[in-house]
Amino acid sequence: MNRYIAHIALVVRDYDEAIQYYVDILRFRLVEDTVMSETKRWVVVAPSDDEGCALLLAKAVTEEQLLRVGNQTGGRVFLFLHTDNFQRDYEHLVAHGVEFIRGPVEEPYGTVGVFKDLYGNLWDLIEPKDTSLYETPYIP
Repeated sequence: MNRYIAHIALVVRDYDEAIQYYVDILRFRLVEDTVMSETKRWVVVAPSDDEGCALLLAKAVTEEQLLRVGNQTGGRVFLFLHTDNFQRDYEHLVAHGVEFIRGPVEEPYGTVGVFKDLYGNLWDLIEPKDTSLYETPYIP
């Protein structure tokens, strides 16, 4: 059986501000932006061209959903962005106003720093010591 997580929904305030942040600041690529209705779009961004999990940017429309923007996990780190060059990405993010709340620090598994995205979601930026983690998994 071949299964994998294709997307993780990230609740956002506005499609266009979220696209701008994830593409221009985090340097993700815009995979898809399809209008579904007058109020709904299918917006997918991904950190690289490789196959793997991508973010589905889901616009909050109800009061309850708006309350979750930036706090989908109750203040815990939510997403983990692996990089092949921590220092390069750290310097880029800091230069673009991204707030790091912890690190960078060296851990047994690699270099890590915790940052907030534009909504306040917490992310780990990690350069793993085990570079085999960059091998693309088999996805049919």
